Amino acid sequence: MSNLIEVTSPEHFKAELSKDLNRVSVLNFWAPWAEPCKAFNEAVAAEAARFPSVLFLNIEAESLADISESFDIEAVPSFLILRGHSLLARHSGADPALLRSMLSQHSGQPATANVASSAAATSSEPERSRTEEEITERCKEIMNRHKVVLFMKGNPSAPKCGFSRQTVGLLREKGVEFAWFDILSDEDVRQGLKRVNDWPTFPQIILNGELVGGLDIVKEMIESGEWDEVYADEAQE
Repeated sequence: MSNLIEVTSPEHFKAELSKDLNRVSVLNFWAPWAEPCKAFNEAVAAEAARFPSVLFLNIEAESLADISESFDIEAVPSFLILRGHSLLARHSGADPALLRSMLSQHSGQPATANVASSAAATSSEPERSRTEEEITERCKEIMNRHKVVLFMKGNPSAPKCGFSRQTVGLLREKGVEFAWFDILSDEDVRQGLKRVNDWPTFPQIILNGELVGGLDIVKEMIESGEWDEVYADEAQE
């Protein structure tokens, strides 16, 4: 398929990435000896079919070491999501569900193909309300998708409240890699998080599956240096 490309050289990589600087791209770093990469490469191919407007670049990490080093790749599989040359998100590990979630949010379009046909087939049936247990499970699943997860209004490129905008700015200024979730897209998650975390407002910053706090608390932690200590301690566990 035309949007799934095997990168053959640094020059090839630069040429493909520079064709459209407004296009969202997925960089999939893999190695032939790493067993998890085999299944994840298949998942990447499936997502390429679901998101035809997104460019998917498969990069063999060791044979294209210059590219890997430029993006600080230390393990495979790893994937990055870019818009043009700007980093939107990154993740180390094989997590197809996280990849699809990030693509849905960053690409600005729903997945097509099987996802669309499935929705059409069930659209005539009334949607069943989630139970409280299901909502709690959904919240915790999202909270554990990445080391740092930001629950915000809107997305990092287009925050829909000043507090969310400031939080994104703080995390980016600290160089923190984070996943994010737009609480305006799911009212069950929005209300469920208030109960799960006993925290009534947003944004909410999650570190290793646990609530750190909102904007004011994280801002204070960064200014005092406590954030660096907590973030480093969690990284060593």
